[in-house]
Amino acid sequence: MFTGIVEELGEITAVENLGDASRFRLRGPVVTEGAQHGDSIAVNGVCLTVVEHEGDEFTADVMAETLDRSSLGALSVGSRVNLERPTAVGARLGGHIVQGHVDGTGAVIARTPSENWEIVKVSLPADLSRYVVEKGSITVDGISLTVVEAASDYFTVSLIPTTLALTTLGLKQPGDPVNLEVDIIAKYVERLLGTKEAAR
Repeated sequence: MFTGIVEELGEITAVENLGDASRFRLRGPVVTEGAQHGDSIAVNGVCLTVVEHEGDEFTADVMAETLDRSSLGALSVGSRVNLERPTAVGARLGGHIVQGHVDGTGAVIARTPSENWEIVKVSLPADLSRYVVEKGSITVDGISLTVVEAASDYFTVSLIPTTLALTTLGLKQPGDPVNLEVDIIAKYVERLLGTKEAAR
């Protein structure tokens, strides 16, 4: 489990095409400290498994399903990525409950700068809009954010200077894809209510 509090801005250093999968090598001095084979690290909000670890770099295999359902397939050597290790039991939950299981992708529609923050508008797939509410939580490229405005086909978030400086959202331009993970609690509630209705 993750919290959506990005630990560092990493970089893709190599991409190997494996046919029905890809192997990424990523640089991240913070997240690789103490990393072991089999550990989980969230890369732009996608939970990946460490295959190898050497120095400040690690490799992770990304299967076709993940490449198809996330924006990881658009990454190349030099791409910057948000990195986060799983939260430790007993640690503060600084963001919200994040699984690292991407529900879909959106794209940056517009950026509106202000003196001390920036509003970013992101497209929202129709099948995810029911889970997104104003002042609710959403994960964008692995970043736990609060929804400012929730429409049927887009939402907006307000980004402080720290988020702009330390995550990929400071770099994304209109048209760039982003990974989206909606609030897991909303999905569980929907499932439970649906089961209850079906039992009547």
